[in-house]
Amino acid sequence: MSCSIAMWSGPRNVSTAFMRSFENRSDCFVSDEPFYSYFLNETDLDHPLKDEIIKSGIIDYSQIIEYLTGPIPHSEKVWYQKHMAHHILPNDDISWIKSLNNCLLIRHPNEVMLSYLKKNEIDTVEQLGYVQQINIYNMLVHDLGTPPIVIDARNLLEKPEEMLIKICKNFQIDFNKKMLSWPSGPRGTDGIWGQHWYKQVESSTGFKPYIKNNRVVPSKYQTIYRKCMKHYDFLYQNRIILD
Repeated sequence: MSCSIAMWSGPRNVSTAFMRSFENRSDCFVSDEPFYSYFLNETDLDHPLKDEIIKSGIIDYSQIIEYLTGPIPHSEKVWYQKHMAHHILPNDDISWIKSLNNCLLIRHPNEVMLSYLKKNEIDTVEQLGYVQQINIYNMLVHDLGTPPIVIDARNLLEKPEEMLIKICKNFQIDFNKKMLSWPSGPRGTDGIWGQHWYKQVESSTGFKPYIKNNRVVPSKYQTIYRKCMKHYDFLYQNRIILD
């Protein structure tokens, strides 16, 4: 039985390490942020490597959907699609995701924002994906009666094997111990933006232990932080909990 997984994350959510974990399975194909080229082409936002990213991918929304809802490439059993929730724009029709196995990867806003600010400025709450994750959650509950699974990044880092076993059970696929470690270095499946964003994960060979960050988000971002916390708290209450 095949399984196409749409994993919806915000930025700086250990989402690339999670992708590495699935990619190290022998039966899995991965796609790295397939809407990024479309997103930059539509918004014209000034991101690092913007022009190269736009040229590297598909910019037609309907073509991307047709691909992502089609057969799994190379006849693999599992398709792990790493999506950034903020790449979905307000007027985009997301009803297509109902045919996939959806999950939301969340991380505490304090940790997300402090990490993001090392690379980029934060201007709006929409940049961080929580609003879009809530929209995905609500649509799936309303239309299907079933919420997506929610994974908290801290829980994943603290107990990776137990979390991955439970995640695989939710997707009705077998857990494989190969998901716990991977070779260091870049991958051919990484988006070209990896040279700017993936330095830490490229040096990793597994999930790094969780380390609490005691710094606080600067005061100028507190309004955005509070909005993020409202959405995060809701999703956190609905996360996967280990027995």
